[in-house]
Amino acid sequence: MINGYKVIVVLPAYRAARTLEKTYEHLPRMGVDDVILVDDASDDGTVEVAKRLGLKVFVHKKNLGYGANQKTCYEEALRLGADIVVMLHPDYQYKPELVPAMVSMIAFGGYDVVLGSRILVKGALKGGMPVYKYIANRFLTFVENILISQKFSEYHTGFRAFRREVLEKLPINENSSGFVFDNEMLVQAVYFKFNIGEISCPARYFREASTIHFFSSVRYGLGVLSTGAKYLLEKMGLAHFRLFDTAGRKLAS
Repeated sequence: MINGYKVIVVLPAYRAARTLEKTYEHLPRMGVDDVILVDDASDDGTVEVAKRLGLKVFVHKKNLGYGANQKTCYEEALRLGADIVVMLHPDYQYKPELVPAMVSMIAFGGYDVVLGSRILVKGALKGGMPVYKYIANRFLTFVENILISQKFSEYHTGFRAFRREVLEKLPINENSSGFVFDNEMLVQAVYFKFNIGEISCPARYFREASTIHFFSSVRYGLGVLSTGAKYLLEKMGLAHFRLFDTAGRKLAS
């Protein structure tokens, strides 16, 4: 626990056998009460590695998608009584060592959501971020900041921390089961007026790290723009979307 808050780290995994152990080795144990891995029907031994490491493991019998994986992560964390949930990709792209700092921003700093930003720190390109991905990241972030009137450095990080109340209130089950889930969840948090902070997080890019293929990236980009447009239309009263409906489907807890 940190400042009386039960902390659970969730790892949404798909074919993470080669990077999971290193990610877990660098995850500080102090203050972390549990680590949950949800496997989205991997075929590479991810589950075996997770069990050997002693993680709490939940397995999808068929591949449901990245967003569906996170939904299971958060449901299981809430069932275990988490007060703060940290979502970390198990591909060793982000720095697990920053988990206590992110949790502390919620436990002591009054934030509801904390993002580990690859852009706040200089050197994203030196860390190996592909140029096309960097340009797309900056463009999508610029446009979405305009659409939802925010100043985030990026919307696309796979390293996030949430206060329990955020996961309970957001209509998360209205979100996509694919990659745009992250973006929808963040925009929902803005819409429901949760306090969101960012922390600088250096990132690594290497062959084993997970990545989105080109056509999936295009679909993701269009989904991001669509989410921002929906937010704007909702705020202007020109349309209504269940994504922002207080009566929308929420997580089971």
